[in-house]
Amino acid sequence: MGYTLHRGDALSILKTLPDESVHAVITDPPYNSGGRTSAERTSRTARAKYVTGTARHTLRTFPGENRDQRAYRAWLTDLLTQCYRASVEHAVACVFTDWRQEPTTTDALQMAGWTWQGTMPWIKPASRPRRGGFKQSSEFIVWGVKGSLDTTRDLYLPGDYTASQPRKDRVHITQKPIDVMRTLVRACPEDGVVLDPFTGSGTTGIAALREGRRFVGIELSEHYATLAEKRMARELRQDEVELVGPEE
Repeated sequence: MGYTLHRGDALSILKTLPDESVHAVITDPPYNSGGRTSAERTSRTARAKYVTGTARHTLRTFPGENRDQRAYRAWLTDLLTQCYRASVEHAVACVFTDWRQEPTTTDALQMAGWTWQGTMPWIKPASRPRRGGFKQSSEFIVWGVKGSLDTTRDLYLPGDYTASQPRKDRVHITQKPIDVMRTLVRACPEDGVVLDPFTGSGTTGIAALREGRRFVGIELSEHYATLAEKRMARELRQDEVELVGPEE
């Protein structure tokens, strides 16, 4: 059990990974969404899009949120193509998205070679209400497989998730719940390698380590790469302490 964290551009680093070296891709790419017009989607920072003006936290923004719809599809297709090349047969890919980009994300997944298997809803009970309309309380996990599913595994995972974003000890604007991520990484065989080209604060990596998987991450932001490194290193130290047990 261990991890490797690469610092830099996801697409550039993905091209250096060996063929058939990872067993699952679990990732939360920048959605390039969150605006009613093209100008709103491409001119504002991630923090401006996804954090309300009344928010009290000072979490850092993150890069990669300035692509329009066509650029996003081309970019995501290239990324998922490299993930496909680096994955073994039967590998599973899970890609987070929102309602605006879900159609584009399913296109990119299939254009990259993955066999699209479905879209799983992630329900967020603590999401904000919407005056005059329906609450936007869902994000989505588009998933596919390289070739076909490995039906020899005794594995049965849920097809929907209900969990609010972390509030206590939250360190990233779009941080995902650890329990959701721990379930997703079980799509990777035990002792296999989970790849996340958008590591952020390292939640996917922590989930992989807790589930006994190895982890390969990529992160462009120096701030978040440093944060992810600290969190995953701390996770490994905790495991070592638990394995050693109390002194007598």
